This record gives sequence, C-alpha cells and structure tokens, in this order.
Amino acid sequence: MKKVYASASAALEGLLHDGMSIAAGGFGLCGIPELLIAAIKQAGTRDITIASNNCGVDDFGLGVLLATKQIKKMQSSYVGENAEFMRQFLSGELELEFNPQGTLAERMRAGGAGIPGFYTKTGVGTVIAEGKEHKDFGGETYILETGIVTDLAIVKAWKADTSGNLIFRKTARNFNVPAATCGRVCVAEVEEIVPVGSLNPDCIHLPGIYVHRIIQGQHEKRIEQRTVRSA
Repeated sequence: MKKVYASASAALEGLLHDGMSIAAGGFGLCGIPELLIAAIKQAGTRDITIASNNCGVDDFGLGVLLATKQIKKMQSSYVGENAEFMRQFLSGELELEFNPQGTLAERMRAGGAGIPGFYTKTGVGTVIAEGKEHKDFGGETYILETGIVTDLAIVKAWKADTSGNLIFRKTARNFNVPAATCGRVCVAEVEEIVPVGSLNPDCIHLPGIYVHRIIQGQHEKRIEQRTVRSA
C-alpha cells in the first residue's frame, strides 16, 4: 500500500466532503498539522465538525478555517486564545461542545480502540453533565461519555517511515496519538520520511496500521505566546 504522497492536497484527495468530521492533533500551535489545515482551507470544504483540544489562533492553525467559516462545530477543551472563535460562538454562528481536557483525550482514545463509551467523575455536577447518563460506582457518581470516531484524522509528527510508523518530538506528541487513532482515515504530515527499518521499534509512538497517508513538508512552527524578561 503506497502511503507517501507528494503534497497535502494530494493526500487529502477523495477524502474531503461538506458536513464531514475531522479529528485534529496539536495543542495550541504545538504539533499542529498546519499543511493539511491549509489544504482543507484551499479545498473549501464546509460545515465541518472538528474534534481538537483548541482551535488555534486567529490567523494560524485551525483558526484559519474559522476565518473562512468552514467550521460548523467544535469539540474542544480550551478556546481562550481565539477572538474569532469567541465572536462566532457568542453570535450563534458556531456550535461548541465543551469537554474537560482529559475527557476529550479519552473520548478520542476510546473511539480508536472501539470503545463506544466510558464513565468518568470529571464534570459531575457541572454543565458538562447535563443530559448525560449518571451512574454510581462504589458510592461515587459518574457520567457516561461517548467515544469519538471521525471521518478523517489529521496529525503532525516528527519522523515517519514509508509504512506510516510515526515518532513525535517531545510535547508535540500531545493530542496527535489519540486523534490519529479515532479517524476512519488518518493523514499525517511529518518533517522527515525514512525507509522502513530505520526507526527503532521501541521508539515508535504510533504504529503504521493507524496511518493511511503521509506527506513530508516544511513547517513554520509559530510560538503562540512569547514571553521574555526585560533587559
């Protein structure tokens, strides 16, 4: 199975359609699939539901899809760095399903593992629990959360071999692994592609069985918040 594609647009060919759902890796601007996001913007796909920790910033990451109003709904845990996100949500233009951060990660992991739902104490007694099944275990109340399965997963890794085994770099691993597993099709962008057998099997973070298409590219790697001390 040929997994290596020449460009982001080529790797997404035949996968995009209006009304689809996408799981996107990344945390803030760290480890985001910026090339694939740009290709989705260029394709003009609309009414997208995106499961991602956040939605980038106003002019980068998933924020560029907000600017073009291609996103219909976000399943997120943190949205505080994006003024356009706030504007669209408060005006009723954007649907939002808030998730505690660990719950979102576990919903993605569960979906990728074929687990339809799980119980957690996180969110009990808050708006997160409204409308969800409650159940007691050992005298404690838990709420039922469902696994997330999406039409497509887009992730960013450091290295890949040609069979799709991925290695992430440090904190850039973040949501990329659970996001990759919960997509029916996973497309990964990486900084380097090496021949099969080049990667130490003990260092592989995501097995190639989860990855269907790969591209290699140059990445901007913006810093979301730069803080320096005065001289």
